[in-house]
Amino acid sequence: MSDRTADRELLDRAQRRIPGGVNSPVRAFRAVGGVPVFVDRAEGAYLYDRAGNAYVDFVGSWGPMILGHAHPDVVAAICAAAARGTSYGAPTEQEIRYAETIGELYPSIEMMRACSSGTEAAMSAARVARGFTKRDGIIKIEGCYHGHADFFLVKAGSGLATFGAPDSAGVPKGAAQDTIVVPFNDVSAIEAAFEAHPNGVAAIILEPVVGNMGCVPPDPHYLERVRAICDRHGALLILDEVMTGSRVARGGAQQLFNVKPDLTVLGKVIGGGMPLAAYGGRRDVMSVIAPLGAVYQAGTLSGNPVAVAAALATIKHLTDDLYRRIDKWTADLQQGLSSILHEKGVPGVVQRVGSMFTLFFTEAAAVRSWDDAKGCDTARFGRFHAAMLAKGVYLPPSQFEAAFVSGAHGPSELDQTLTAARSAIE
Repeated sequence: MSDRTADRELLDRAQRRIPGGVNSPVRAFRAVGGVPVFVDRAEGAYLYDRAGNAYVDFVGSWGPMILGHAHPDVVAAICAAAARGTSYGAPTEQEIRYAETIGELYPSIEMMRACSSGTEAAMSAARVARGFTKRDGIIKIEGCYHGHADFFLVKAGSGLATFGAPDSAGVPKGAAQDTIVVPFNDVSAIEAAFEAHPNGVAAIILEPVVGNMGCVPPDPHYLERVRAICDRHGALLILDEVMTGSRVARGGAQQLFNVKPDLTVLGKVIGGGMPLAAYGGRRDVMSVIAPLGAVYQAGTLSGNPVAVAAALATIKHLTDDLYRRIDKWTADLQQGLSSILHEKGVPGVVQRVGSMFTLFFTEAAAVRSWDDAKGCDTARFGRFHAAMLAKGVYLPPSQFEAAFVSGAHGPSELDQTLTAARSAIE
């Protein structure tokens, strides 16, 4: 890897005007050390910095670039849409096509609303759930991330079913008082939460495959048991598929695990790499939204025509063949990394669902919850990350973030990644 002086200079310059020098905290590389890569351009499976260094990219803009960067059809759709105007603030036929397409991908989504970010979509879905059930409590899973709305930035209290306390400065205690935090893959904790707050829980929201403590799959039957608990208590099930939606399967984790939510939160892949997200679900639930009902939600740039064009162009390429290829590629990578860990006697586990994966440095046989994840050797991951970066492999700069594979990754990228890992794992 050639000299990265340009990145250091850009970081110094950025820190004078942008908090931490970045517009989203994980980009600062604080969890792994070193200087972040300032990207100049991207194409296919690669990122390029100002000095011309190429990196095999496993971040993929944190998931949406399932076709690879700058896919010609997506770029053409963006350019054609922009030539007709970049924003109208008025309804378009494209928005209808988009909603119809999402409904075909996700049969649970009978009606949907487009918005501009996953945070906005998750916040709106929770508001809809509260408005529909006329209850205030939201059960959130520890380690799942649903954006930076005040009532989602909470940590667990002293017991399994206690109300949360703010986990960020600037969040009033009152904003978090109706959020109940329980561990992932722990059905008994969910049962305890309902017993502690009878007739007070509007919804459970969770990532069906957690990507924000690394890639952590649900235990067998976990999701169907959560579904049954919601039905028994008259609460809604919200699946946050911002990360998993059209990533682990064309119809998301709900297709892969055969679970039907009441509301779904989408973003990333279904936004085509643009600032576009959506939430939707049962017709009766979504009918509480203004102008049909009393739950208010709005957005000036919602359903932006350029973003919708990128999304529709991306969705056209979500074929069975694409998923077979990227799942097989990621499985080969998982096997290769696992073999290297075993050969070197390094404690670790590589977890994968579809084209999402994480290498955890841990003595545990599997990572099933946030308690398991936070017990990992983050210092070792930091050294591994730096060594991989020096070999031209760009991984998420945190032990607690999932990595992603795209349709542009091929045999040469697999060879480069495993060769780099063989020297980086120590």
